[in-house]
Amino acid sequence: MEKEVSFLKKADEFLQIFRRGEEFTKELIRENERLRYRIAQLEEALEKTGNEERVRLYEERIKMLEEELNSLLERYKKVEEENKDFAAKYVEVEAENNNLANLYVASYQLHSTLDFNEVLKIVIEIIINLIGAEKFSISLMDEKTNELIPVAAEGLTISDLPRIKLGTGIIGKVAKEGNSYYANEINEVSDIDFLNPMVCIPLKIKEHVIGVISIYKLFEQKSSFSNIDYELFNLLAGHAATAIFSSKLYTQSERKLTTIQSFLDLLREKPKR
Repeated sequence: MEKEVSFLKKADEFLQIFRRGEEFTKELIRENERLRYRIAQLEEALEKTGNEERVRLYEERIKMLEEELNSLLERYKKVEEENKDFAAKYVEVEAENNNLANLYVASYQLHSTLDFNEVLKIVIEIIINLIGAEKFSISLMDEKTNELIPVAAEGLTISDLPRIKLGTGIIGKVAKEGNSYYANEINEVSDIDFLNPMVCIPLKIKEHVIGVISIYKLFEQKSSFSNIDYELFNLLAGHAATAIFSSKLYTQSERKLTTIQSFLDLLREKPKR
């Protein structure tokens, strides 16, 4: 809601600036007409005076016109700079709104299913399409062993990914402390170091970390992360964590229910005579 109010406020400011430009243009036209009329008056008056007086009046008028012209040019430059600055901000806000709209759609998809595998597929699609990651993995915490176990990957083979102890290396530290990690420089790498991703995002439900997203490589057209990307990371981590956790619990409860139902059916079976 605050985003929408801020956007409407900026849009209103944008319209006000263009209205000022329109009013400024009309003012220039009126000033031009006034000057033309004044020049006509002077020319008519000069016809009745001598050459020296005529030259003096022309010089005074030229000086006055130059001063007025410089003043108008300064005002025009100021309005033009304001328009350029607001246009740049408008483009930035528009890009941010588009990304947030995409994330809203993605979040809706995440919470539209309780199937664990389906949720993982949706998370992978979001990371590819919104973040622009080519190679990455999703690992979940095993509460019994305190290890991060890979459950999904893109551009990588899950069997090649190691299990990581809580607190070990970059990934283990992110899982333990709950803070995101971003490498200082995003460089193109030929060999992937599974223990050292360029980005590692904790999947958190409140302060409880249930897993991490580790990004190792971006697509070629993606050379760096923008401010919007960091915002998307934070929002994605929260929504993905909730969806993964809920779907995992649901899947486990369904399995238990199926097992219990099978056991009850077995007990209800009549013994054969």
